[in-house]
Amino acid sequence: MADGDRGKPMNGLHGNRLGAFCPHIALDVPGAAEGPLAGLTFAAKDLFDVAGHATGAGNPTWLATHPPATATAPAVKTLLDAGARLVGKTITDELAFSINGENAHYGTPLNAKAPQRIPGGSSSGSASAVAGGAVPLALGTDTGGSVRVPAAFCGIYGFRPTHGRISLDGITPLAPSFDSVGWFTRDAGLLERVGRVLLDLPGDEEGRPRSLLLVEDAFAMTDPSARAALGPAIDAVTATLGSPRDVRLSGDGLGEGWLNAFRTLQMHEVWRTHGAWISGHRPHFGPGVAERFQAASRVTDKAAGEAANFRRRVTEQMDSLLAGGDLLLMPTAPGIAPLKNTPQGELDQFRAQVLSMTCIAGLARLPQVSLPAAEIEGCPVGLSLVARRGGDGMLLAAAKRVAEVL
Repeated sequence: MADGDRGKPMNGLHGNRLGAFCPHIALDVPGAAEGPLAGLTFAAKDLFDVAGHATGAGNPTWLATHPPATATAPAVKTLLDAGARLVGKTITDELAFSINGENAHYGTPLNAKAPQRIPGGSSSGSASAVAGGAVPLALGTDTGGSVRVPAAFCGIYGFRPTHGRISLDGITPLAPSFDSVGWFTRDAGLLERVGRVLLDLPGDEEGRPRSLLLVEDAFAMTDPSARAALGPAIDAVTATLGSPRDVRLSGDGLGEGWLNAFRTLQMHEVWRTHGAWISGHRPHFGPGVAERFQAASRVTDKAAGEAANFRRRVTEQMDSLLAGGDLLLMPTAPGIAPLKNTPQGELDQFRAQVLSMTCIAGLARLPQVSLPAAEIEGCPVGLSLVARRGGDGMLLAAAKRVAEVL
């Protein structure tokens, strides 16, 4: 970690250049004088409550209809108590219901590695702030890939923990049985340090993975240029962590049963969470977001029940597959970030491909880390490791070892 990352709030000129920070809130909350993260600055996605400030959730109507928070979200408070200093709230897609990072109200945060391309969402501002050097650490949330995908697109580290390991109190929800607190860094050492704080992990070294399982389903839907670019990184990872073998998770393909179950359950929960507010306030949503909320309003309890049964089977399958300590190895996303202002139809198609890959961890509630592994003409490509439920410490330690050879 560079010395310039420590103790300097950089959300002024630097943050304005990135477009990563919320224009409607100014924060500078000091952390404890001592602690494992003392001297670090961090930012938090504008879904996290900070006492005395309203949470905007990426939508002006939400901001206008919700009072200032009376308490700080436990995830934020944990970092403050560990000595880190909160220097800003970051832009999110509206109510976190997107993976693009383009907010119709507040703009698109800069993808510092690929400025003509989207940063990925919904934790777009947090990823932009870290990738652009404004802060060394930022909190995001991940429901369908909203930490993993922007980490891959922006060329940084992103971690989604086992579902339920970090409190979601004080965080604007989207689909509670999928929502997870995640975080971004530019180096794997800090990623692990933050994990030890947020997950309350022991200080001793975690066990090594038994072997690596290359997810054929995910590689099959990855762009050929991305597969080729990831080749050297895959060789380096397998040489470091253990011999690989191929595994196929679904006979029908991830884009069928797995994606359909994820989408059905997510949308059912989304409407149960936000339907009454949307119906009562009729907020203006940007392209794509409005259509997804409309689709969510039409999901039936019967369809959700069938999807829940499918999810139980997937969870049992993944628990059995990973019980011995193996890690899944797969691309984080099917390719590089789309260009800004890509037509909505193309974005929707790309989104379906992305969710077909990210739904693996989402359905089975697994921890996943996205590693900056390769580039295609300067555009980052991410590689992911996925562990069993509760295997967060092993996964963070593996990411740190792998970083030394990537």
